[in-house]
Amino acid sequence: AHFAETVRELKRRKPEILVECLTPDFRGNLDGVSCVVHSGLDVFAHNIETVKELQWLVRDPRANYNQSMEVLRHAKRVRPEVITKSSIMLGLGETDEQILQTMKDLRATDVDCVTLGQYMQPTKLHMKVTQFVTPEKFKFWEKVGQDLGFLYTASGPLVRSSYKAGEYFLKNVLQRRNQDAAQTPSPI
Repeated sequence: AHFAETVRELKRRKPEILVECLTPDFRGNLDGVSCVVHSGLDVFAHNIETVKELQWLVRDPRANYNQSMEVLRHAKRVRPEVITKSSIMLGLGETDEQILQTMKDLRATDVDCVTLGQYMQPTKLHMKVTQFVTPEKFKFWEKVGQDLGFLYTASGPLVRSSYKAGEYFLKNVLQRRNQDAAQTPSPI
């Protein structure tokens, strides 16, 4: 509930502010997802982190691929106009086929925006980088994202889930939607 309370307070203080929440999976509790989605936020973000086959190695055992996909699916189900976003780290040992399938699964879940970035080992206690992905390969994945129909795909070695270019894009999309809604005559 603290996510939702924070969003509501931000919107109360400055209604025109655009709010994106990067959320956990709430351990699969979809009521928690609904609470945040209905808080007035503009972008609901939840990171898939990696491909299905590497989830067990990369993520906390309480999280999993299907649960994360259901969280993203539920966000759209309860508020179809909300922009949804997810992120994938590359360089953990995934194959191109696995990345493509993850991107397809995200689109099938109606995720609007995806970011792909290079995994960087934060400490010696964390997983090692398996591969440094080339800038050309990241460009390839950006094109794949566009071809799959994502509203926005940010893909590059230094891209993170909060990537600035994505924020500018999302701001434009949201402002256009708000203007369109304001110009649409009420049916009453």
